[in-house]
Amino acid sequence: MKTNEQIRDNTISVMTVNLRFGLAEDGRNSWDIRKHGFPLLFDLYQPDFIGMQEANGFQVDFFQDLLSDYHFIGKRTPAPLHWQDNLIFFKKPWKCSRQEHFFLSDTPSIPSRFPESKWPRQCILGVFENNERVVICANTHFDFESPVQVKSAKIILERLSQFPKTYPAVITGDFNAGPGSPCYNVLISGDKNRNGFKEIFCGEYSFTQHGFTGKNTGGHIDWILYNKSLKLNAKEIIRNKYNGVHPSDHFPVCAEFECFL
Repeated sequence: MKTNEQIRDNTISVMTVNLRFGLAEDGRNSWDIRKHGFPLLFDLYQPDFIGMQEANGFQVDFFQDLLSDYHFIGKRTPAPLHWQDNLIFFKKPWKCSRQEHFFLSDTPSIPSRFPESKWPRQCILGVFENNERVVICANTHFDFESPVQVKSAKIILERLSQFPKTYPAVITGDFNAGPGSPCYNVLISGDKNRNGFKEIFCGEYSFTQHGFTGKNTGGHIDWILYNKSLKLNAKEIIRNKYNGVHPSDHFPVCAEFECFL
């Protein structure tokens, strides 16, 4: 994966990272300690789009200050106490021409959850333009039970069906499920309104959740999916420590694509 390099006009780079919510009682891995790893991470990696999950409000403020070359979407205002946002940071000069924030529930347009969900889950979707280039990005965080994950995958596919199939599209997120799971198969297969997606590692899976240990504690649950208007050039799971700490209990995952539109 290229780091901090000028990319060609027909390429885009994407990262997904579950931040681990900052209010968690993580001791030596608390937010006030590990936040110091992110400046070095983003000095080395400057993707066009960053999908973040589990962002408490003060973490949103931190990244808004840190990532001065980016705009972002996804912050809920006003938000309930302890709320966790899904965000998409996008590098200037990309512009967001349309955005949708919806809940993974039977009533996506209002704050809600499926009865089987432990937490309210959501997705942020944006249409981004840069001169004549158009890219759709969706960023999400699934709940834990497989039937809920399947229904969530179908909601996202239905939302994406509003847009031309030829538009380059990526889906980032923490899916709390591994390759070959039912929700994975839904997204890979698609539905009657939308062609399926590919996952960047597609058969070469390792692990992305590590519980601050650097070891496999939760499998490959952080994905970047892409449609056939994109060609995968490079992919990477970023396992390094920065300033002596793992910035999160999930490894960031990143990819570079060539666009056909």
